[in-house]
Amino acid sequence: MEHRNRFWRLNSHPLGNDFASALSLEEGPVPRAADGQVVIAGEYLSLDAGTRMWMSARTDGYQPPLPLGSQMVGLVLGRITESRHSSFPVGKLVRAFGQWADYSCVEPVASGLMIVDDTVSDAREHLGSLGLNAWTALIGLTEVAKTRPGETVLVSAAAGSTGMLAVQIAKIMGCRVIGIAGGAAKCAFLSNELAVDEAIDYKAPNLESRLAAIPGGIEVYFDNVGGPLLDTVLPYMAHYGRVAISGLISGYSTDDPVPLKRFDQVLMRRLTISGVFTPDYVSRAEYYDRVLRRWFDQGRLRMHFDMTTGLGRMLEAYGKLFTGGNLGKVLLAIDRDA
Repeated sequence: MEHRNRFWRLNSHPLGNDFASALSLEEGPVPRAADGQVVIAGEYLSLDAGTRMWMSARTDGYQPPLPLGSQMVGLVLGRITESRHSSFPVGKLVRAFGQWADYSCVEPVASGLMIVDDTVSDAREHLGSLGLNAWTALIGLTEVAKTRPGETVLVSAAAGSTGMLAVQIAKIMGCRVIGIAGGAAKCAFLSNELAVDEAIDYKAPNLESRLAAIPGGIEVYFDNVGGPLLDTVLPYMAHYGRVAISGLISGYSTDDPVPLKRFDQVLMRRLTISGVFTPDYVSRAEYYDRVLRRWFDQGRLRMHFDMTTGLGRMLEAYGKLFTGGNLGKVLLAIDRDA
């Protein structure tokens, strides 16, 4: 039986989180590799909030928007089924920025194609504790925020994929760790499963009083949210504190971000605010992989996976990222034989 390729196509720029009106599931032939390319049969797709920006018409992001009519792009884990590149043979388990599709055709450098260790018992960890979210957490805390042992680290969206790893890495570094999450269940997970020193529910009415009660203030804020929450945190930073901006999920679905009203605190408290962009550090990839693998093998890093099965359920799974409906890493298992 001839294989077909299902893929999600971006037809228009979504309004808010109405993805169903902007994307459609299509079908066509399985792509063929040109010189220097490989084809990957996807097993898992990583769903990440930052890809929402690629769906917009914004040209001021860290990469150009996707052209309308093109296949939606995302991080994929799978095996090479066709290769016209000598460094990436057929059968290898790989991770790359491919397409929301059964099969992805990629050029290695442009897609960040990497062969990953086939012996890891749960391959999903290459999109979890050993994945790019873990790189972001490690780079943000060490390279960007220059976190030191004993400091107080606050992490927003701490029950999300990057936040969950930032919490654990900050604990490994010997910091006092406070996680912000939405709802009692997520805060309980942070306290009971990840052993944070304190979990704060941003939906509760006492958010500011909880921040104000942090002894000595917040020395490092690892932020995945931006917007009003960042505005709320700024007055409770310690003098000379550092803010590492990993994500801005509060503003991805709008072209009119909420302005910061308390930006004056950057001067008053002499704060440093820096963005975390993992590709800037790709030259140290082997080092980051080695560090994360050591912690993972020691049982010091773990990921909770929020699983959905079926390419046709992509938008259901993706929508969780913008409603707070997920705990941990949102993955979609591809059902090619369905």
